[in-house]
Amino acid sequence: MNPITVKLREKFGNTNVYTRSSQGLLTKATGFMQGYDFTLNPYRGCQYGCSYCYAAAFSPNSKMRQDWGKWVIIKQNAVELLEKELKRWQKNHPNQSPKIYMSSVTDPYQPIESREKITRQILALFIQYQPQLVIQTRSPMIVRDLDLLKQLHQLRINMSIPTGSEIVRKDFEPQSPSIKSRFNAIGKLKYNLPCDAQHHVSFTITVTPLLPTLPEDEAQFIFQLEIADRVVIQSFHQQKKQSLIASTREEASKIQQKYSWWYDNESEHYFSFKQKLEFMLSDVEIIEGKPGFSYD
Repeated sequence: MNPITVKLREKFGNTNVYTRSSQGLLTKATGFMQGYDFTLNPYRGCQYGCSYCYAAAFSPNSKMRQDWGKWVIIKQNAVELLEKELKRWQKNHPNQSPKIYMSSVTDPYQPIESREKITRQILALFIQYQPQLVIQTRSPMIVRDLDLLKQLHQLRINMSIPTGSEIVRKDFEPQSPSIKSRFNAIGKLKYNLPCDAQHHVSFTITVTPLLPTLPEDEAQFIFQLEIADRVVIQSFHQQKKQSLIASTREEASKIQQKYSWWYDNESEHYFSFKQKLEFMLSDVEIIEGKPGFSYD
């Protein structure tokens, strides 16, 4: 992609904010998300800048990849585009709701959303078209939109919580919300969203990738996961060469060295954690990898 693709608009905290007109908002789902009709990303880039995030690889240029977490691109015509695309879908599929995964390479509730409200506008539009929708986030800001979420009929909310230890969270994703705030958000959503004949609402906690959890935090973490209908786990990366691809090599090495007690025996820790989930969460669906990200 041509490196000159976006125009710097301003600073938002420590984040460079760019704007760009998009040609489309709904992207045909392929690969890992092929069970959906579309993926939808209201923004490009992510202010959370998690050290392990694969989405850094889709940065517009090498400099922005290096600065992952320090920039975000606002798709300024997102809502107008989406309305046209949904009308087109409805015309071609009058009796079928699209399956949409929001989002695959950004967080729809990253901090800039508090001001721009693009995700909120999208949800308001979805009320008219009623897609089968999955919202993937790590942000408690999603609770802001309870009034709109209540009006969606087919909804799965995926909350990313890859570790039960706050100290680990701060090492791997220091710009992201606390673990406590994420669990609190899921609790508020679960007990305020309707689930009846008209509203099918379900909750997933994605422990992906599975990061270290300190032994003293593990039992409490698993107990908290009981709030979900489904827990998805996935190992760090299948190919070790891709580990922590959003970080510099030096940063990646430092983080892994700090948790060598885990990564030197990663397979053993993964299997042990999975066994404990299955034993302690008998009423929760435990799924590994790709199948866990399905709507159904």
